[in-house]
Amino acid sequence: MNFVLEAKNINKHFRKPKDFHVLKNVSFGVKVGEFASIMGKSGSGKSTLLYILSTMDTDYTGELFLNNELVTGKTHQQLSRIRNKNIGFVFQFHYLLSEFSVLENVMLPAKKLGEKSNQEIERDAHQKLEMLHIGHLAHQRASRISGGEKQRVAIARALINDPTILMGDEPTGNLDSHNSENVFNIFKNLKEQQGLSLLVVTHDEDFAKRTDRIIQMEDGIILNP
Repeated sequence: MNFVLEAKNINKHFRKPKDFHVLKNVSFGVKVGEFASIMGKSGSGKSTLLYILSTMDTDYTGELFLNNELVTGKTHQQLSRIRNKNIGFVFQFHYLLSEFSVLENVMLPAKKLGEKSNQEIERDAHQKLEMLHIGHLAHQRASRISGGEKQRVAIARALINDPTILMGDEPTGNLDSHNSENVFNIFKNLKEQQGLSLLVVTHDEDFAKRTDRIIQMEDGIILNP
């Protein structure tokens, strides 16, 4: 089985105000080229799990593999590099820097990674914007574009380092149905045309139903790994 991401017996406790066992022996994998969604009621542990899978939260027990490499136990510096190179992340809110141009926002993660020249990064950024049909917005200030456009810019930024997996935390949660549909189609095309793996936490049942697989969570447990 070729997994891009695999979790084995992940357990997570919140210690304060009292001990709360939020994730219980979570084991599952996302296959290369798979578009999977995670659903569950509020408080079921979806976002907590996503933050562990994205290597942002390291306070857990169990093992996490990314591209068949064990990432559990690595230093924050190592994880920061692994994350920047391999994981694209799209949030419910776009977190764009409003005083920067669209192009500058998309270039940021690649500048941080530092593997390409500025010229190459700029070319890549233009390419991603064109792919998402917002190339004409490259030199606009991020504060001047619409909500749907901002989410596309956030997706372009998540793709700039050509990650092996794209993760989303309610990426359509702030969008109307038209823009939600756009985001779904972008994700679907990324899977079909580029073989990208995607893992998206969502409340949107229509969105989830059209993904390859729904991973259902309840009370910190995955019901159908």
